[in-house]
Amino acid sequence: MKSIGFIGMGNMGSAMLRGLLKVFEPEEIVFSRKDKEKGKELSECTKVAFVESNQACASMVKYLILAVKPQFFKEILDEICPVLREEQILISIAAGVSIQDVKKSVGEKIRVIRAMPNTPALLGEGMTGVCYDNSDYTEGENSVIRHMFESFGRMELIKEELMNTVICVSGSSPAYVYLFIEALADGAVKYGMSRQTAYEMAAQTVLGAAKMVLETKEHPGALKDKVCSPGGTTIAGVAALEEYGFRNAVLKACDSCYEKAENMGKKKEEM
Repeated sequence: MKSIGFIGMGNMGSAMLRGLLKVFEPEEIVFSRKDKEKGKELSECTKVAFVESNQACASMVKYLILAVKPQFFKEILDEICPVLREEQILISIAAGVSIQDVKKSVGEKIRVIRAMPNTPALLGEGMTGVCYDNSDYTEGENSVIRHMFESFGRMELIKEELMNTVICVSGSSPAYVYLFIEALADGAVKYGMSRQTAYEMAAQTVLGAAKMVLETKEHPGALKDKVCSPGGTTIAGVAALEEYGFRNAVLKACDSCYEKAENMGKKKEEM
């Protein structure tokens, strides 16, 4: 009997797996995925067992992570439902799929955790919003759950009605940060810096600024003010960002992201 299983092993599943391997032994984990060749390659690289059957994977583990795209979710649940046991714990990372959506397919007695990680989990710097009633779990189970999510970054317990907000602020937002880094580097290249140096300087600056927020606990606005000397270069740049709608663009991105997640959830309810 394995401890942890993955059904699906795309970008997000792979990122989570890399983190878990820092805490759990490869012998404790098993996974299945649609692409058999890539599954075998990943198994050889990580020493984690690969099985070709989703049912086989589901039947072997205590904690089952469903790392599949929302459009395939119902199909996978129907496939594995006959082999699920009441003592198992299902962990869904599918956007727009509620805990109740999962329980409709697998039964009310199966315990379900809903989570939204992000791709920096690959480097152990992920941020995961997690929704579950920890009073339904033993002390040992709660410990394993926390170890799992903290193996690839930070976790925050979130009410389920805020899970689509989690997608806005951490699930999808790495893409926005990458756009910002790329644009910042473009600005440096425009004035003669090499592309690689510009990327490294921009990325390290974003990393350092983020750590300042997390470790000093100061308000981002206060930290911004400390960089903005009166009449200096930084406040001139900030003024340009405001003029061209930087904050408004970020808010609009969050609006679009949230609306899409909400619509995905509504489609599930209509099925």
